[in-house]
Amino acid sequence: MSNIFEDNGRVVDAPSDNFVYRLLPPSLWPYAQLARWDRPIGWQLLLWPCLWSAAMAAGVTAEVNAFRPGQFIAHCLLFWLGAVAMRGAGCTYNDLVDHDIDNQVARTRSRPLPSGRVTRRQAKIFILLQALTGLAVLLCFNLFTIVLAISSLVIVAIYPFAKRFTDWPQFVLGLAFSWGALVGWSAVFGALSAPAVLVYVASVLWTIGYDTIYAHQDKEDDALIGVRSTARLFGDNTKPWLIGFYGVMLVLMAIAFGVAGLGWPSLAGLAIGGGMLFWQIFALDIEDGDQCKRLFLANHHVGIAIFAGLVVSIFIG
Repeated sequence: MSNIFEDNGRVVDAPSDNFVYRLLPPSLWPYAQLARWDRPIGWQLLLWPCLWSAAMAAGVTAEVNAFRPGQFIAHCLLFWLGAVAMRGAGCTYNDLVDHDIDNQVARTRSRPLPSGRVTRRQAKIFILLQALTGLAVLLCFNLFTIVLAISSLVIVAIYPFAKRFTDWPQFVLGLAFSWGALVGWSAVFGALSAPAVLVYVASVLWTIGYDTIYAHQDKEDDALIGVRSTARLFGDNTKPWLIGFYGVMLVLMAIAFGVAGLGWPSLAGLAIGGGMLFWQIFALDIEDGDQCKRLFLANHHVGIAIFAGLVVSIFIG
């Protein structure tokens, strides 16, 4: 199997019709794969808590006739660029840390480092370039937001090692991946308050849920090499745990929207997203790896639904 991947230069679990393979020269494919540009779901899931918080903050400013559409659009674009850059840097760092582990797992054996298409030195240089891009984005915001965002790097640095010492690496991932819920709010107000913290905690629970579903793809290989995960921890009890995570997430977000004084469209979007989440639980077959991947990918649509409700609530209070 690995020879096939080396011949065509692709990663086994990435979509073959992605723009990376249609538009970029083959010499750049390994770097795009390190950054996961061929799998945009990563930066999409990283971006949604940030956009939720930014839209929630915009809704608050709209209540006092201080909404600035240009600022909101600019922030969303900057958050998108930052999410792509820092997700890429984080994945490259993760691949460096997991180099040996990835070589023992069927799904990850075709990645650029274990397949030998990129050296460790080249990967480190690529991390630096992506981190500098993220820093350039960050410098567009207020000082509080800059310090807040940089502080998340402590969690980011710990995450790749979490699967070695805890059954809850998905919780550590959630702490890192949900940080944008704090940044999106602070970029507008230069401080934190209850709605942003509530959305952050809710986003952590969301991340634990969807990444548990994702981790069920690898649980057999993980068991063989000693990698720990909530998928292995929960096992056949995964659905009750997901009901708890998603249920509390939705309650916390509803409270956040209420505290922020947002209108009914925000709750309508949340209800639609919640329906999608509970459909995932109903449909889930933890023994079907392909289905686990599809349900994981469906969380992008959850993010869209919640964001759409928040955006509408800016204009319809």
